[in-house]
Amino acid sequence: MKIKIIALGKIKEKFLKSGIDEFLKRLTPYSPVSIVEIPPIEIKDISLKDKTLLAEGLKILANIKPTDYVITMEIKGKEFSSEEFAQKIEELTNSGTQELVFVIGSSYGIGKNVSDRANLKMSMSKMTFLHEFARLLLVEQIYRAFKIIKNETYHK
Repeated sequence: MKIKIIALGKIKEKFLKSGIDEFLKRLTPYSPVSIVEIPPIEIKDISLKDKTLLAEGLKILANIKPTDYVITMEIKGKEFSSEEFAQKIEELTNSGTQELVFVIGSSYGIGKNVSDRANLKMSMSKMTFLHEFARLLLVEQIYRAFKIIKNETYHK
C-alpha cells in the first residue's frame, strides 16, 4: 500500500523538516510515502474563510483518486491510540487498499468538500498543534504503526 500525505503549506522550520525527513527515511522498508505540498490561499478577510477553504479543497481533491482511502486530520475527528491506529492501517492493507491518503489542512482547517470526501476523519489529540507539527507527528505515528504491525522494537 502506498501512502500519500497532502498538506497545505511548506515546512519552514529546519528542525521539523529534519524530523520529517528522518521518519520518511525510516518508513522506506515498510511503504512508499510521498508528500504533496499545496500552497495555501491567504485569507485576507475572515468572512471569506469558507470560500477560501473550498478553493483550497479543489486543489487537494485534484490529488486524490476515486479509489484512494482518505483520512482527513480534523479537530472533531476520531482519536486513536497508537495501537488502534496501527490496527486501522493493517486493516486497510489487508483489505487491498492501494493508496492511503492523509490530508492536513491549513491553520484554518479544511474545506467541507474535502471533509465530505474523507473515508475517515481523524484527530491527533484534543490539544491544538501548529499544522507544521501535525506533519511530523503524523509521519512518526505512521512509522510507529508499522513497527507495531511487524512486532518490531520501537513502540513501548
